[in-house]
Amino acid sequence: MEVVEDGRRTRWAEHRRRRREELVTAALRAITSKGAGVGMDEVAAAAGTSKTVLYRHFSDKEDLYLAVAERVNSRILRELGAAARQAAGPRDALAAIIGVYVGLVEADPEVYRFVVSHPLLERPLSSDPVQRISATVADETARTITAHLRVGGARDSSADALAHGLIALIRTAADRWISTPDRVPAATLVSDLTQLAWGGLSAVLSPQEVP
Repeated sequence: MEVVEDGRRTRWAEHRRRRREELVTAALRAITSKGAGVGMDEVAAAAGTSKTVLYRHFSDKEDLYLAVAERVNSRILRELGAAARQAAGPRDALAAIIGVYVGLVEADPEVYRFVVSHPLLERPLSSDPVQRISATVADETARTITAHLRVGGARDSSADALAHGLIALIRTAADRWISTPDRVPAATLVSDLTQLAWGGLSAVLSPQEVP
């Protein structure tokens, strides 16, 4: 009997996990359609359900917001990894990372605004997922660029700190760019940011002179 009960609990837990994922997908649709200021009623409508059902799967608005932010974080990491693996060198890796970040902002600006501004929340978060996303992207950037620099014989001791600084630069630029009505094309921003970032990075992380 205990084995049967365990099996039922496992199936029920898997059902709840899948349902949560479906509701997060519906929330993303609602944000894209209605804008970053979407409310819980609109999320429920997009899911074809009610707020009561939403709250069965998410303890509160913060829980839903964090689930959406985690989905966005996973997508960024997945696409960053794919882009970085195809890069031929550190400059290409940097350009790929910037391209992924700007591309995701351009592809769904309302989702980006939702994650950055967290309008669903009525109180400050104890841990801001935006900072975690930025840190995760910076860590991936540092790993990618450092690996390429080592292959080329460059000094890489500052790569981690510089990568976090670069991500702050990229994020600030993307925030400003997406909020500008007459903004330049994404490709132009990616090219300009790559030149700006690589100009400084290549000067600091230059190959060491042979003694």
